Amino acid sequence: MNEHSDQPSQATPPFSTVLNTAAPVKPEAFSFSGRGGEYFRIWIVNLLLSIVTLGIYSAWAKVRRLRYFYDNTSVAGGSFDYHGNPIAILKGRIIAVVLLGAYQLAIALHVVLGLIAAIAMALAGPWLIWRSLQFKLYNTSYRGIRFGFRGSAGGVLKNFFVWPALGSISLGLLVPLAYQRFKNYQHGQSRFGATSFSFEGKPGAFYKVFLMAFGIWLAGFLGGIALLTINGFNYGMFPTGLPVIIAIYVWTFSIYPLLMTHLQNLVWNSTRLGEHRFASNMRWQRVVFIFVTNLLGIAFTLGLYTPFAQIRMMRYRIESLTLLPASSLDDFVASSEAHGSATGEGLGDLLDFDLSM
Repeated sequence: MNEHSDQPSQATPPFSTVLNTAAPVKPEAFSFSGRGGEYFRIWIVNLLLSIVTLGIYSAWAKVRRLRYFYDNTSVAGGSFDYHGNPIAILKGRIIAVVLLGAYQLAIALHVVLGLIAAIAMALAGPWLIWRSLQFKLYNTSYRGIRFGFRGSAGGVLKNFFVWPALGSISLGLLVPLAYQRFKNYQHGQSRFGATSFSFEGKPGAFYKVFLMAFGIWLAGFLGGIALLTINGFNYGMFPTGLPVIIAIYVWTFSIYPLLMTHLQNLVWNSTRLGEHRFASNMRWQRVVFIFVTNLLGIAFTLGLYTPFAQIRMMRYRIESLTLLPASSLDDFVASSEAHGSATGEGLGDLLDFDLSM
């Protein structure tokens, strides 16, 4: 008889235990390696050549600019790429100029012609914007896998035109809902290879952000009016109330970055790529500081600080974003690549122009 037979054998741990002890997948922060000095050289050449060519070179300038920003944006050890064709971008801009010119000419010639032109643009606009959205995402890739945009012209009409119009005529009451529907469509119809994005942001969360921003602005505005009233402000004593008026304008200006910061955080915290999530942690105080110092830098350098300002803001926005993987990204990218190439095959001829700036 074995002398160790009374000792318990080392059984294989239950499957659930193996799952619970698996190493968690760590968050992957986005990083941006662009530098103001590098981008300044691209920016100044783009500006000069666009002026000399009366705007024709702006299509090539856009490709150079986007390639620089994409190449310098990375996550999980891989960077993004932009494959847009400047000829296609120029074609899109020519189409836009021709349509606007024809519309203005039709209005000048006859009211009926103007009405027909307006109807034609209303019908063609959503289709052109849909094609432009497809172009933009199809020409963006990560680790060699293209992004894509499904959607439809009808979806663009509803979310880019109808909802914003309803937001306008409702005196702003439907603006948060319109913005939520726009982001839901934009993110929900996008994909990476064969994997779809999804959007979980609810209208109530958007109303909360808009109401918070409006409440903070209203409190500051009413406080400024109260100070002017207490001091007996009138036009004859304008210098007396000038600091308060300036303070009200500055306060109003600072609300915009507050709103945009909370909206960006809400949008990305509500976005998923398959089973993977995103997290955005922008702080509005930091955004206000970057906004103000960028404006001062641009003003004091007569515009030459512009590329440095763009790099500063882009770096903060990108590096505030984190990818929260639910599983190994290597397996995810491999599975997306297997289906992504077939999904995108043949789209090059379809997505042959871009209307966006």
